[in-house]
Amino acid sequence: MDSLQQFMDTSCHHSDNKLPINIAAPTAGAATSSSTTTASSSSSRYENQKRRDWNTFGQYLNNHRPPLSLSRCSGAHVLEFLRYLDQFGKTKVHILMCPFYGHPNPPAPCPCPLRQAWGSLDALIGRLRAAFEENGGKAEANPFGARAVRLYLREVRDLQSKARGISYEKKKRKRLPQQQQQHQQQQSSMFPPPGATHHQ
Repeated sequence: MDSLQQFMDTSCHHSDNKLPINIAAPTAGAATSSSTTTASSSSSRYENQKRRDWNTFGQYLNNHRPPLSLSRCSGAHVLEFLRYLDQFGKTKVHILMCPFYGHPNPPAPCPCPLRQAWGSLDALIGRLRAAFEENGGKAEANPFGARAVRLYLREVRDLQSKARGISYEKKKRKRLPQQQQQHQQQQSSMFPPPGATHHQ
């Protein structure tokens, strides 16, 4: 789709309020031919998923009561959409009173609700944020980048991390070599290599 107007014009209209939701990775049928590289295949899957997510959000706007145009969409509407998606979730999120609260591998079933996993929601918002700008939206008016959306995702991450006993902490990959380099520089300044002479 080339513009926001085309997006609004071509979004499907549904008579009921249930939308076909697919925010997980696409099936093997969406993969490109085996002759393409892994990188281009991965990029193609991402683009296909982004397009499906964009169309799904468009359907949600059309089914909204009253119908909502993209230009009037705010961070509050994005939050409403994310909460709506929870009914299609497949991730067990234990409530505080559940005996399995905080256990990553509960030994038995429980009646706790199924929700969308934080990682799925975070990835979805990333794709929709990119799609909004690719389709003519202004970065400063992007409802998917609203502060309320960022705070909501952080809240979901923290709640699910505690309830499921899983850490979502980001891995620190690039800092370690830099710290080692600084440490080596400090060491070399304190202890000059053998054979080094001091000029007076």
